[in-house]
Order: sequence, then structure tokens, then C-alpha cells
Amino acid sequence: MMHFTLAQLAEILDAELIGNADFPVNGLATLGTAQPYQVSFLANMKYASQLDTCQAGAVILHPDQAAKFGGNKLLMANPYLGYAKLSALFAPRTSFAGVHPTAVVAQSAQLAADVVLGPGVVIGEHVRLDEGVQIGPNCSVGDHSVIGAHSRLAANVTLYHGVTMGQRNLVHSGAVLGSDGFGFAKDGADWIKIHQLGGVTIGDDVEIGAGTTIDRGALDDTVIGNGVKLDNQVQIAHNVVLGDYTAIAGCTAIAGSTTLGKHCTIAGACGITGHLQIADGVHVTAMSLVTHSIKQAGAYSSGTSLDDNNKWRRNAARFKQLDQMAKRVKQLEQQLQQTN
Repeated sequence: MMHFTLAQLAEILDAELIGNADFPVNGLATLGTAQPYQVSFLANMKYASQLDTCQAGAVILHPDQAAKFGGNKLLMANPYLGYAKLSALFAPRTSFAGVHPTAVVAQSAQLAADVVLGPGVVIGEHVRLDEGVQIGPNCSVGDHSVIGAHSRLAANVTLYHGVTMGQRNLVHSGAVLGSDGFGFAKDGADWIKIHQLGGVTIGDDVEIGAGTTIDRGALDDTVIGNGVKLDNQVQIAHNVVLGDYTAIAGCTAIAGSTTLGKHCTIAGACGITGHLQIADGVHVTAMSLVTHSIKQAGAYSSGTSLDDNNKWRRNAARFKQLDQMAKRVKQLEQQLQQTN
């Protein structure tokens, strides 16, 4: 178990410490559950009332809220960012080291001296694993793939052949990178498979959630930019390009050959159709369907919000009448103009 003094945490966070600099802590917890040896934080003001009874050894607070807690305090402008940084200190570490005897490594593979391979790992021909790479149990890394320094695959991740990954990436369990894109040509009643000849290129500092799939390109690569964050169960189709620092929430699917710009956020359960261009700084709200390119930054929504079922059904029926109603309004406007 890791132990830190509040002075050490203040230095890590570049925070102002008010209280006992030598006070030891060994974990993080919420305001309502924190024990005296743990650190908590206040990022959402609806929980501010919990400061009165909070037992934490220290709380990360905005300076404006310092007076609301009587114990040790770490003051910084963004307490949530402070929580994020400290979470890395207390995260569990891998329980194995070196190359497990059950790992299967092709003779042509190049492994840095400190690479960690868990039980049941399979490393293909001409794979390169750079320094600090950790591959969890039962992962498969296909031929001619590259994993950059200090990247980590959790258990049961599959990389097909020809996947190139940058540095400091994290891929969660069940993710599949480099599977075939969905490409078929019609031949009468049959479908002829289009073999996917491209690969997948992933930048630095990328996180890919559990069960997420990223298809390889048909000819060129599917590209995931630096700092991209993908939630669980996201589908990225062939030849999609995701700009740097874009974040996509769970159950969103992006169809082939669509390009998203930098610093976009796509909320959960969205659908984005193929061959679109999405500008930098676009924010799409939950359960939206994007069917056309977006050329300007901003927030975009589609669909209807939750309502009483009977009311929603009446409104849904009226959606089908909108075209007819628009024509009638136009006719009435023309009649009014004629009478005037």
C-alpha cells in the first residue's frame, strides 16, 4: 500500500496546503465514505453539505470553499483535476513481472528488456514491443504490430496484424483492434468480401475502453489521434480518422471513412454515418444521429427527449404530418398576402 504525506501530495498537485504537512494518507474516497487516512475532493457543489461530516484526512478544494472544511486542505483551482492526478498514485499495480513461462513469442519479435508478458500471451512474427510495455493475460498481438513505450494492454485484448500503437496507451479488456472493416460488393444475390488491406495507427496517450472495436482500413489506415479517449463498447469503422484529444462515450458507432476533428466530444449512444467531415470542437449530445457533415464548432443534438408515453405517441404521430402542415401554413400565408 502506497503512503504519502500531504506535503508530497501538495507538491505533486502544485496545490496550497493548509494543515499538517506531515500527515500520512494512503488512499482516495468520496466525501461521504472517506476515512481519516484518505483524501477526498469537492468538485460538484451539490455535495458541499457533506463537508460538515466528512472524516477525510484531507480534502481537495477550490480556494473559495476553503472555509467550509475544518481539517487539512489542499487548495487548487480545479479539484477534479487534482483527484484525477492522485488517482494514478493509488491505482493497483500489475501482479506479475517479466515474461510468463506460458507466453508464446515468435522468434522474429523484438522485445525491450523490461517488457512484461502475462500468462497465455501470444506475440506474432515481427512484432516490436518497446520499453515498459505490459501485456496482460491471454492477449494476442498479431504479426507486424508495434506497441510503443509504456503502453499497457489489460487481459484478453486482441490486436490483429499491422496495428501500430504509440506511447503510454491503455487498452482495456475485450477490445479488438484491427478487425476487418465491413466491406462487401454486391454480386447478384451474393456479397463478395472486400479484403481489408490497411491497418490501424494509434497515437500517444490514448485510452480504449473495454469491448471497443476499431476496424482496420480498407486500403489506408484507420487513424486514432494523440490523446483520444474511447469509452466501453465504441465501434470505430474502417478508415475513420479521430482528431487529437477527441473523447467518445459508450455505445457510440462511427461509420466508415468519417473524419472527426480535434477536441470533439461525442456523448453516449450516438450514431455517425459514413463519409462525413466533422469540424474541430464539435460536441454531440447523447443519442444523437449525425447524418451530415458539420463545418463549425459548437454543440449539436437530434432526437426527442423522454416524455409521458401517451403524449410522446401523439407527438410522434404529428411528426408525420409536419410536411403537410408546412404546406398548409404556406398556403394560408399566401392567402393572407392576397387579402392584404
